[in-house]
Amino acid sequence: MNSGRSVFSQIMDYLPQYEFAKCVDRYKGDYKVKHLSCLAQFYVMAFAQLTYRESLRDIEACLGCVQSRLYHMGIRAPVRRSTLADANECRDWRMYADFAQVLIRTARPLYADEAIGADLDEVVYALDSTTIDLCLQLFPWARFRRRKAAVKLHTLIDIHGPIPVFVWVTEGRTSDVTMLDSLTAEAGAIYLMDRGYTDFRRLFRIEQAKAFFVTRAKENLQFRRVYSRPSDALKGLRSDQTIALSGPRSSQYYPHHLRRIHYFDQEQGKHLVFLTNNLQLDALLIAQAYKCRWQVELFFKWIKQHLRIKAFYGLSENAVKTQVWIAIAVYVLIATIKKRLGLEQSLYTILQIISVSLFEKCPLSALFDDVDTKESDHDLCNQLNLFHL
Repeated sequence: MNSGRSVFSQIMDYLPQYEFAKCVDRYKGDYKVKHLSCLAQFYVMAFAQLTYRESLRDIEACLGCVQSRLYHMGIRAPVRRSTLADANECRDWRMYADFAQVLIRTARPLYADEAIGADLDEVVYALDSTTIDLCLQLFPWARFRRRKAAVKLHTLIDIHGPIPVFVWVTEGRTSDVTMLDSLTAEAGAIYLMDRGYTDFRRLFRIEQAKAFFVTRAKENLQFRRVYSRPSDALKGLRSDQTIALSGPRSSQYYPHHLRRIHYFDQEQGKHLVFLTNNLQLDALLIAQAYKCRWQVELFFKWIKQHLRIKAFYGLSENAVKTQVWIAIAVYVLIATIKKRLGLEQSLYTILQIISVSLFEKCPLSALFDDVDTKESDHDLCNQLNLFHL
């Protein structure tokens, strides 16, 4: 890297410009745009994410102090908060969603060999959602309850990494299980879900796609035992059964056999009952795999703490989705840079260093040469363990 260029410019060099232009052209993002192109909008919003800006006024003030450096950041004109607000309000959020998918496809192979805590050769995904509370008066389109608004981030992550494979942004009242209608199951992959996704008609579609799921069985599950496999109570395996659903509707929606595994987690002191359509995998390995589902919870906690997705720069649905997708794109971009440069620091540490060094003119990799790779006690809290990769 050229030491005469700013750290921000070097980070943006990792963006596939040609792919970005294709996404913009697909939705005519730059049609009749005079002052702030879609690429400049992305740069400004990425700057806001990397430096933890609180509002449009905050962004305008910070960039206004460094106007002489904006051109070298790829921003050709002064940034006004009204112009940025209009861009977030009017320009189709889907071009940033498509571009984030491009970055995700680039990042996933870099993390394909990461350990996941279970000896599995299959691709393993975790599906879950998190709710972001909003003010009903400011976000009436996101009505959640009588006096409350919210949006939900339904996320499918590849637990190797983890890298979000896709994110659906919906109103807070959208049921989690309906996201299975948007899921295109990958043959041979394993999908980890909590019991909120138990809908046998939708789960049978995963079976028909020759994919596998692991979820928690509900207490009122109606079934009959078909076959029992050997169990090992010393290892926590209380029972391993092949079952057939016996409920009047569930048996109709899911006519094939399922597997019911009763496992006792000695660390947590909890009895867990799993339901899966994988009849071949070792029962203890299925229990270990389900523990990996917690990584999606850690992902939600991490992005809420370290990305700007809890306070929004705009009030419309388009502005909210634009900010969410650009935040995800920035997260995936930094995760890609971490692997490309072979950095040993956690993503948390990398982001903190970048946040105070964007205008420094030194090689990007040199920022981390003198940083101790030994994690502090703060880095070892549970919401960050996931990213010590």
